[in-house]
Amino acid sequence: MTTVYKICPAGMWREAKAAGVFRGSGVDLSDGYIHFSTGETVKDTAAKYFSGQTDLVLVAFDDLALGPELRYEPARGGTLFPHLYGPLDPKAALWVKPLPLDGAGGHAFPDLAP
Repeated sequence: MTTVYKICPAGMWREAKAAGVFRGSGVDLSDGYIHFSTGETVKDTAAKYFSGQTDLVLVAFDDLALGPELRYEPARGGTLFPHLYGPLDPKAALWVKPLPLDGAGGHAFPDLAP
């Protein structure tokens, strides 16, 4: 098992939980898959795509539990990133934690262990 992470606005995650499905954010929908990050890439993802954003959550998943629709594909200079080609069941989350900004304007990450 490898833990993979999804960063998203807290309100969007609440809506997904209420609906029982997460189909992705705007960029996910336009790319045709749900973007995830690994433990090695999630902080760079936050800095690159979510800089300065507040009211975010970090959601952890077991990559094996996401099934064969999860594929590791090269992006950002050949680094492999997990992409889910299908909807996501919010109940599959291992945990959901707030991703607040720290005093320097970056995100304060929780312990990434499951």
